[in-house]
Amino acid sequence: MRRTLFLVLLLLLVLVAACGPAPTTPVILPSVMSDREAILALMAAEAEAAVNDDAGRLLELWAADALIRDANHTPDNPIDDHTWIGRDAILSRYLTIIFPLHLTQLARSDIDLTIEGKSAILTATTIINEETSPQGEQWTFARIDGNWRITSIIFNLEPR
Repeated sequence: MRRTLFLVLLLLLVLVAACGPAPTTPVILPSVMSDREAILALMAAEAEAAVNDDAGRLLELWAADALIRDANHTPDNPIDDHTWIGRDAILSRYLTIIFPLHLTQLARSDIDLTIEGKSAILTATTIINEETSPQGEQWTFARIDGNWRITSIIFNLEPR
């Protein structure tokens, strides 16, 4: 009796599920963003992910062999720089240094962007919470497999 009831309920469930709408395939629209818009969107995504402690999203934005360098406010003296190379090291930096800061704001202004083919370089003023670093960052980007990726960020470029 229980087995029959189970089979009837299972059959009813299958029939109800089959009567629903057919699954749809998502429509992928071609990108209509210019290279400049795509790079600025990439920067905005990095800032949003850093503020929201979204490690998974951050990994999507970086090239595999990317680097971050802290110029330590001595841009002409690389001896005192701290450097993180590769996605694993960059992720470690976010997890151990950036996320514990509990950022409420990360923005860039005074952006100067030069795009040449599949690469780009950008300088910007950085605003982190209440601190502003005029022209304190330099970013590089590369178009990899049709998508722009961050290849480097050098920060603390402004001398003290």
